[in-house]
Amino acid sequence: MVQVFSGVWALLLGVVLIMLGNGMHFTLIGLRGGIEGFSAAELAVVTSGYFLGFLSGAQLTPRLIRRVGHVRVFAALGSFMSAGLIAFPLATEPWAWALLRVLVGFCMSGIYVAAESWLNNAATNETRGKVLSAYMIAQTLGIIGAQGLLTLGDAGNSALFIVASILVSISFAPILLSVAPAPAVDVASPMPLRRLFLGSPLGTVGIFLLGGVYATQSGMAAVFGDQIGLSAAQIALFVAMLFGGALVLQYPIGWLSDRVDRRRLIFAAATIGATSCALGGLLGGGLWTLLAAAFAAGGVTAPLYALFLAYTNDYLSAEDMPAASGGLVFTFGLGAICGPLLAGWAMQGLGPYAFWLVMAVCFAAIALYALYRMTQRAVVPVDATESYLGVLPTSSPVAVEAAGAWAAERAEAEAEAQP
Repeated sequence: MVQVFSGVWALLLGVVLIMLGNGMHFTLIGLRGGIEGFSAAELAVVTSGYFLGFLSGAQLTPRLIRRVGHVRVFAALGSFMSAGLIAFPLATEPWAWALLRVLVGFCMSGIYVAAESWLNNAATNETRGKVLSAYMIAQTLGIIGAQGLLTLGDAGNSALFIVASILVSISFAPILLSVAPAPAVDVASPMPLRRLFLGSPLGTVGIFLLGGVYATQSGMAAVFGDQIGLSAAQIALFVAMLFGGALVLQYPIGWLSDRVDRRRLIFAAATIGATSCALGGLLGGGLWTLLAAAFAAGGVTAPLYALFLAYTNDYLSAEDMPAASGGLVFTFGLGAICGPLLAGWAMQGLGPYAFWLVMAVCFAAIALYALYRMTQRAVVPVDATESYLGVLPTSSPVAVEAAGAWAAERAEAEAEAQP
């Protein structure tokens, strides 16, 4: 185990620092937006801007890297992101924040592509699963830790934005100073949506709806907390519970994924999500009820993302997996752009508790569609499915493709080992 991480510890440390800064800025947008008097609809546009930039970055960054190299792209994107974080308290207008969020989202996506390329290149076929799992844990811990840092300052001034910028700036030092060679970046073109849907209707529809859920959770949770009168510390705790649930439930859901019909597990996880969101909306007057609902809803969101990836790969050949992974990431991104816009519109018209309503409807739609698909297609035998790896929604196509390749290699090895 020590040998596995000896070559990637600098990358993982850098990822934790990046996620500390990025996680702070996500919650800060909701807190500072409330102080500035931005409406829920305006903050929804700001939130969607991040995912628009993230989706664009995933498509364009590989081309930039092939043209000028990893180090230059990584350093340039880091500089722009750091500058963007500082600019938020200097330009407190919704249109300016929306543009800045597009920039930050683009930079974060590019940073993920570069970092994950290094990480994947540093791993071997035998260690790739452990390295990717450690990477996902590092991301989640960084986001949770960021919420704790928010309690140390006041969102009404520039200090916390400056801290986020500093964390992002220093995160590049351990990565750029490591001895890992810069790998080639070869991301497959996304599979056309029509072909992806024909190959896996549940995977395509489900991951689109899940994109809306995830973006609403990560982008609008602080807005919801601010509008119902939670303190900054309570909002930080509320957001931390969304990601803490994912950290706790990822392994047990992944364990079940390799042993039961994945459609049944998707149905069960989405039902839990819909139920928890419904209870959060109906009974969410107390802090502990809100925290419990956030833990359950956030806890099934990230595992569902990995479930959709694994389920889709079950029906594909190894040659089609990279293109399908790119198509699923693109589809998820489209849902992530739409989700906050719908949530913001609903919260503007129906009140802050529509935050839960939008997510409950999306989860319920996933559950019902999974139930329908069970009647349309025969189940894949458990011993013929690909292995599950807990890929997070924040990952770029590089990590998603690497996880798919690892799953296929492991499934092939297990098949060969059987008598």
